[in-house]
Amino acid sequence: MVPQKKENKGSLPASFTTGAIALVFLIIGFEAALFVHKAAVTRLVANRDQPDTVYVYVEPEAAEERAVPAEQNSRPMSTSPKEARTVRKNASHSPEAVSVREKAAPRPVETFRFNPNTVSVEDLQRLGFSEKQALSIDNYRQKGGRFRRPSDFARSYVVADSVFARLEPFIDIPRIDINRADSTTLLTLPGIGPFFAGKMVQYRTQLGGYSTVEQLLEIWHFDEEKLSGMRDLITCSEAPAFTLWTLPEPELARHPHLSRSEAHGIVLFRQHHRPDECTLDGLHAAGILSDEHYRRLSLCRIAPAPAQ
Repeated sequence: MVPQKKENKGSLPASFTTGAIALVFLIIGFEAALFVHKAAVTRLVANRDQPDTVYVYVEPEAAEERAVPAEQNSRPMSTSPKEARTVRKNASHSPEAVSVREKAAPRPVETFRFNPNTVSVEDLQRLGFSEKQALSIDNYRQKGGRFRRPSDFARSYVVADSVFARLEPFIDIPRIDINRADSTTLLTLPGIGPFFAGKMVQYRTQLGGYSTVEQLLEIWHFDEEKLSGMRDLITCSEAPAFTLWTLPEPELARHPHLSRSEAHGIVLFRQHHRPDECTLDGLHAAGILSDEHYRRLSLCRIAPAPAQ
């Protein structure tokens, strides 16, 4: 009898070994495929702004002019002027390729002084905003929104902190001139509604023009808190000087800081004093002006008395 070979209990079955080897090769092949794919994608991304091949849609009426001759192409295209088709351009310097690169290239960012309340959509894009962001800012303005301060512009959700940090030194929002602004413009100031806007214009007319922004405090219920909230937003251009020493008595009496008796006293005072003696201090010392009217007139720009 032929003796049977005893099985080695410590060895692995042949089928298991074969399967393990096949699995190893499978993993290696998979990793190689991933590597090749990643390399191809990286090359595609790196060269996406300089395409080697551009496909251009040709309008029917231009098809005949751009047809590729049959002897130069193994797949000739129809030369019928009525048929639209796509032409393949392999030259990276072709007009079509240049056009694609120009559109894909990032727009250069510029920096210049601008008013966010009036800057155009095109100029916003020059400043670095996308077309969508620029249209969003313009839409806010079209709906009545206004940037009173640079910080208001910073709070816009389309203005990133880094962009605002770059543009802040160039933001130019003109202050509102309280001697020239109409009531509609004054309404854009914080805390100013139709009532106070109307009163500011009315009081300006009575004064003949504001000489200082502090004169707003003379308006009924216009307090220091309201002025503090807008002090950095307003300015006061030079108003015409109040001709205290030449106006007739009836016109003097119409000034908000003079009573009829004070107007009459001023006329008498200037008739009996030299021009260099005609001063507010002189009127106050003579008892012609009350303390309150003296204080308020001191804020006004008053023309000097003319020489006789």
